[in-house]
Amino acid sequence: MRLDVVDSTNRWAADAARQGARAGLVVVAGQQTAGRGRLGRGWVAPRGTALLCSVVLRPRLEARDLHLATTAVALAAADAAEAASGASISLKWPNDLVVGDDKLGGVLAEVVAGAGRADPAALVVGVGLNLEATGVRALLAAQPGAGPVAVTGLGELAGRAVAGDEVLNSLLGSLARRFGPDGTPGAATMDEYRGRCSTIGRRVRVEVARDSVTGAVVAIDDAGRLVLETGRGRLVLETGDVVHLRNDPPGGAEGDRGPRR
Repeated sequence: MRLDVVDSTNRWAADAARQGARAGLVVVAGQQTAGRGRLGRGWVAPRGTALLCSVVLRPRLEARDLHLATTAVALAAADAAEAASGASISLKWPNDLVVGDDKLGGVLAEVVAGAGRADPAALVVGVGLNLEATGVRALLAAQPGAGPVAVTGLGELAGRAVAGDEVLNSLLGSLARRFGPDGTPGAATMDEYRGRCSTIGRRVRVEVARDSVTGAVVAIDDAGRLVLETGRGRLVLETGDVVHLRNDPPGGAEGDRGPRR
């Protein structure tokens, strides 16, 4: 389904899923007026500067394993971005696409409840990938209180204009291979994710609600959770906003908690 302008491709796809849309429905928009990122943030993308799409999935997975489907989409998006740009694409926990510390895109999933056994839950997964970053940088920099904007786009990575349909077709092809004929992600999904995840081994600050914790990421477990080693012990986090730390001041206290400001 192609839309010129929509508030959110995820919202449109979720409504379609509630009305019985089959797995594999893809919604693509030229522009979103209320695009969403993680933790309720908006997704900024001027018209024509990003691939904006959502896919309806009905994976044969238990609720505790649905993260595998989202992870498979993130890996497929990374495959497509690499094919288009020739650059090495990493995943920042949980599902941001990055080149170094520059953000290229992100993945956002939501479960759409079904009406019962005959109408199981669906998973709607949205993907936003910057095709070019100049307009995105300008728009982000104009927001009140904006600091340095670390984003990149496929065009500047590739040194050429990259069309959204090129990336979309590659993404869907990779996704079909990852789900296979039985409709479930392959057993190696989390191992491949860990191989691409640039957060493992980094010192990070994780913001959860109004608190933050700093430490070293030692693993991503099979449930997709962040395993963080701090001065106060090991923490396992299911969600949070991760900041990769570049240059901690000498003597910084690993594991310090404090209110967000």
